[in-house]
Amino acid sequence: MLELARRNGMVDVGKLAVDFGVSRETVRRDLRVLEEHGLVRRTHGGAYPVESAGYETTLAFRTTMHVLEKQRIAAAAGEVVGDAETVFVDEGFTPQLIAQALPRDRPLTVVTASLAAASSLASAELVTVLLLGGRVRGSTLATVSHWATRMLAGFVIDLAFIGANGISREYGLTTPDPAVGEVKAQAVRVSRRRVFAGVHTKFGAGSFCRFADVSDFETIITDTALPLAEAHRYSLMGPQVIRV
Repeated sequence: MLELARRNGMVDVGKLAVDFGVSRETVRRDLRVLEEHGLVRRTHGGAYPVESAGYETTLAFRTTMHVLEKQRIAAAAGEVVGDAETVFVDEGFTPQLIAQALPRDRPLTVVTASLAAASSLASAELVTVLLLGGRVRGSTLATVSHWATRMLAGFVIDLAFIGANGISREYGLTTPDPAVGEVKAQAVRVSRRRVFAGVHTKFGAGSFCRFADVSDFETIITDTALPLAEAHRYSLMGPQVIRV
């Protein structure tokens, strides 16, 4: 079941019961065990995988999941840039969409670890792109390690758009790879304003490396599938929560 969830992005209780020739209650019980071990998150009628130290989706896979929600989140992110002149854009598909939503009608300096985000902005006449150096991760096409963090340490950034593999009220923002976590943590440290942008499936999930607290962020942007009551609980920790 875990292998199917990771391969397909989610699983359905009814289909699993048919495929394995067991009852729905057996499937639900096994999914509860997987959830207790932090490997999946259950939903109404199914479950989806949680990214962990032993599992992380590729950038190509992320471009196929919750695309409409990510596009709405990116558009909302573009509206909170305000008067920021320097912006950090994290790695991942949602940050890539955010890069495309940034204003192009005024001078803007964008710092990013993402080759995809840098490429999408390279031809913008008024945008200066600074691509962090370092080891390129094949799964996400992003730079990591001490070269990237050392370069970031020399900046003072007005606004950072940060992603995560998981965000929870208990563990904060997490990611499976320590090298990625270091880049994200450094971006948080050197930024005056910080915005987390991610789909509802990120919430309540916890991965291997913690790099920030929920209270470090002024704004959280997600989709309306995150229940309003849960959004309110996050807002009590400090950030404004925008559901789009």
